[in-house]
Amino acid sequence: MKKFGVLIGLVLLAACQQSKIGYVDNVKLMDGYQEKIDVEDSYKAKAEKLGKQRDSISQAFQIEVQAFQTKAQSMSQKKAQEEYALIQQRGQMMGQSLQQQEQSLQAEGQEKMDSVVKKVKAEIEAYGKANGYTYILGGGEGGSVLYGSEANDLTEEVLKLLNDNYKK
Repeated sequence: MKKFGVLIGLVLLAACQQSKIGYVDNVKLMDGYQEKIDVEDSYKAKAEKLGKQRDSISQAFQIEVQAFQTKAQSMSQKKAQEEYALIQQRGQMMGQSLQQQEQSLQAEGQEKMDSVVKKVKAEIEAYGKANGYTYILGGGEGGSVLYGSEANDLTEEVLKLLNDNYKK
């Protein structure tokens, strides 16, 4: 009988300490987060600008190559080969420079996106602590929540909090 009383006590204690669990849809959260949208828009604008610059440089280089080809017909073969080698070298240097700029832009974009993700995780953690959650799980594509009651879906609340804080 004494063991039965201890068992009931443990069950009651466990019931009192029930975990508070919620989840957020990661995809919906990130798609609606204004800072993430702004970072993506900024990256796209810079990528378009770099693309236009690359196209302009390529077009100018093509014109130069065509002019050389016309001019090369009246040159000695040795002189034409020397100038062609110089043009090829300049073309490679321009290509490498543009590739470095593109890689730099990608690294900058990834760094900013990583910063946004860290900020979102920190905000979710702070929200969970402030509202007494034991766990907040991530759902959506690749998330760990296969099913969750809509009552436990915190996505809209956290998204509103993120966007309000971003506006400040």
